[in-house]
Amino acid sequence: MKTTLIISFCFFLMASVVSWADETCMSPYMAKIEGQEDFVYIWTLGVPGVGDEQDKLVTVDVNPESDHYGRVVASLSVGGRNEAHHTGFTDDRRFLWASGLDTSKIFIFDVYTDPAKPRLHKTIEDFVEKSGGVVGPHTNYALPGRIILTGLSNSEDGSGRTALVEYTNGGQYVATYWMPTDSDLQGAKKSGQFADGYGYDLRVLPRKNLMLTSSFTGFKNYMRELGSVMGDEEAMKAFGNTMVVWDLHAKQPKKVLDVPGAPLEIRCAWDKNHDYCFTSTALTSKVWLVYEDKEGDWQAKAVGDIGDASKIPLPVDISISKDDTRLWVNTWNDGMTRLFDVSDPFNARQIYEKKIGEQVNMVSQSWDGKRVYYTSSLLSKWDKQAPVGPDLQYFKGYNFDGQSLTPTFAIDFIAEGLGAPHQMRFGAYALHGVKAASR
Repeated sequence: MKTTLIISFCFFLMASVVSWADETCMSPYMAKIEGQEDFVYIWTLGVPGVGDEQDKLVTVDVNPESDHYGRVVASLSVGGRNEAHHTGFTDDRRFLWASGLDTSKIFIFDVYTDPAKPRLHKTIEDFVEKSGGVVGPHTNYALPGRIILTGLSNSEDGSGRTALVEYTNGGQYVATYWMPTDSDLQGAKKSGQFADGYGYDLRVLPRKNLMLTSSFTGFKNYMRELGSVMGDEEAMKAFGNTMVVWDLHAKQPKKVLDVPGAPLEIRCAWDKNHDYCFTSTALTSKVWLVYEDKEGDWQAKAVGDIGDASKIPLPVDISISKDDTRLWVNTWNDGMTRLFDVSDPFNARQIYEKKIGEQVNMVSQSWDGKRVYYTSSLLSKWDKQAPVGPDLQYFKGYNFDGQSLTPTFAIDFIAEGLGAPHQMRFGAYALHGVKAASR
């Protein structure tokens, strides 16, 4: 099937383009896939004793018309283990940035020259030095001609105090923007109890000049065994409780919102009349809504429960549908994916659930809502270790008919000698890209 790339810089137009198959949670500034996605690129953690033990970018063919459907077609190792975590395309979709939370290295892959076989284009090894001490590059998010990254920590004390860091698409450092704290609000308004300075994810609503960030925890926690963290009262206090409202164009923090319990992924509504974003809190198992009120001020409100919080399901990744009516929520600890009806954004109501594996982390759904993909790894020192089997470290594809998920393929990443799969990004044969021989 022929695929093309369409570039759109108008956020509100996306909701009207029903033919896009691209993942719904991408930057509005980014080139979008039209038609069936050909590949999923999976940023994968190296695991001791598994394959070459290195972090790698794994490419899986996901086009049902391909002779290689549901199979690994490329694997590119980067040398060593860096705590592979999140990735993001540049706005022109030529390059995929992939970062490591341990070493703070950033690997830039060329995914345009041959979409079936990415190449390592550049490695940034001085992120901490250039940024002024930011550690743990996490979200790699496309702005026009720029990549903005969220940090998780800092080189001074390894806590969650951190910053945003801006680069050019070519990998040149531009600026660092520190998160507001109690001691230095940087002009932001503190609306509640907290101004912790922590970071995690980032999303934007360009038509509202809004940039929104969430918060997690620092190096001293995320590079420590989960059981040890959970058994340490002081460590459990060192998780983020805030989201920050920023002036997108000025990169200026405006308001610090209380969202207790480690708000992780942010997903903003697509419709031009929907001025809100969702997140989920890992420690309190709630869906939160960040919305613009009638006075034009941004507020945060818990709008739904995710499973039984007493059983610590640990909500992780979320994915919003193109029409803003549905929200997939994964809970890592019990391996469940849950679908919420958010057509009333102030009342998130669960309507479906399915167990995906022993653990589940990332979820990516196609723009048309017909395909949903899952990966399993959270963090190297937090992942479950047993039983080792096809439902522990995997990449799985499903069809979704609006009512239920139907499995289409599954790849056991341990059995294949690949490692622990983390974040996914969709790929396609671009207009000037290489066409597959099997098509």
